Amino acid sequence: MKPMERPQRSERANGEIDEVLRPVPTPISFEEFFVAERTRLLQALIVITADRTDAEEILQDAFLKVLERWDRVSTMKSPVGFLYRVAMNIHRSRLRRAAASFRKTLRASQNRDELDEIEARDEAVRLMNRLTPRERAAIVFTAYFGYSTEETAEILGIRASTVRVLTSRARASLRAERSDAS
Repeated sequence: MKPMERPQRSERANGEIDEVLRPVPTPISFEEFFVAERTRLLQALIVITADRTDAEEILQDAFLKVLERWDRVSTMKSPVGFLYRVAMNIHRSRLRRAAASFRKTLRASQNRDELDEIEARDEAVRLMNRLTPRERAAIVFTAYFGYSTEETAEILGIRASTVRVLTSRARASLRAERSDAS
């Protein structure tokens, strides 16, 4: 017998008595409710989402929302039904957000000009090839990979002050090349 159901007797028109399980609001603690329903809800959500991690997150969010309203939920005719409704609303909301995000990303990718990207990449490669190998290495590690001058110095096996000089020269050279090309 589920914790939120208990037998109720009902009398038929012919006088026979049936004992049926019907949901009856019973004031129980949230902890008891959680223990009684978490496994079933998790199993249902795993089937619905096809992803255990998503199912667990939805489960947590749903129980949190129910806990926030437990004083009202505990007196409802079907607290379990409310829990499942909340879980499904959370799931649908996540799907809507994912779909909106996908549409936005799709629109952004459709607006880009691939030829412009190729030209920009070609120009970057051309400019980088004009630098010395040491300048190129210093600028790539500091500007592109985001390493500090000390980390770059350790990677390249040179002093940090040398890295700062190399990156400074590289940036000046790149600025000069770009202004000459304009």
